Amino acid sequence: MEFHSNFSLKDYNTFGIDVKAKKFISITSMEQLREVLVSESDIFLLSGGSNMLLTKDIDKTVVHVNLKGITILEESENQVVIEVLAGEDWHQFVLWCVNHDFGGIENLSLIPGNVGTCPIQNIGAYGVEVKDVIESVDAMEISTGKIQTFSNSECEFGYRNSIFKNALKDQLVITKVRFKLTKGAHKPNTSYGAIESELLKHNIENPTIKDISNAVITIRQSKLPDPKEIGNSGSFFKNPVIGTTHFENLKEKYPNIPCYIIDDNSIKVPAGWLIETAGFKGKRFGDAGVHNRQALVLVNYGNASGQEIFELAKQIQSKIKIDFGVELEIEVNVC
Repeated sequence: MEFHSNFSLKDYNTFGIDVKAKKFISITSMEQLREVLVSESDIFLLSGGSNMLLTKDIDKTVVHVNLKGITILEESENQVVIEVLAGEDWHQFVLWCVNHDFGGIENLSLIPGNVGTCPIQNIGAYGVEVKDVIESVDAMEISTGKIQTFSNSECEFGYRNSIFKNALKDQLVITKVRFKLTKGAHKPNTSYGAIESELLKHNIENPTIKDISNAVITIRQSKLPDPKEIGNSGSFFKNPVIGTTHFENLKEKYPNIPCYIIDDNSIKVPAGWLIETAGFKGKRFGDAGVHNRQALVLVNYGNASGQEIFELAKQIQSKIKIDFGVELEIEVNVC
């Protein structure tokens, strides 16, 4: 195993923040991971770096989880169970499934990050959440090096949430995720209007999972910046859920406010709409800014520090609270 000292993490986070790790190692096997957990007393786990904002140097041993491998465990006429190691790129895995005609995650195309972090955040887009297809998750205990397996229900999935983000935060390293996907008899989810509109443009009435994946990729590319071209972590804030009375009061002032009804008492409001209406869309503060096509995305135009982006996020939160009475929660991990 090769350790590096005073190692730049600029290429290991999608914001492109140039902070230093006191010590860095990239792990490619379970044996290496277990050995590092035993030998290093203070670690910082790093996967694809797509859901984090680094605001300072890391005075710990940064362990880059780079485990690779995709294995079909079970296959029948209508479904397949696939085991994927944590370091696999999420979007590349989605494309692999689409090309093999395995359905269920095509709506999650082009989401940045690695497979190992998808259960933590319960990633979701266009009417689908990853919890819908996860069968189980393997994780190594940091304190003992032992492997635990969590069933779907034991993961305690919620909206952009899971047990790995709450009760077991900083206690585990996710090593494998098993997915149960469809074969042949797919049930395409085109419930989001943007997907329907994109399919309609191409006169597609009975879409395949590849059609849906292509539509999602087109939509995301039209709205979201490529982290390889401009630093970002995708959606920076969660879409807030508010009470119906609160929503009706807002609707009197903002008749065109969009919403998604959760139940009789709860309504989800798009955070991007709130931020845009508050006047932040396209605004730049030095090299930190709000993207000009999607207000939900904060960006690094080149040399912004993580702290500068965090200060912008707090400024947005304050303004949304004042204007709408809504608490805007940050989705990415601020470190």
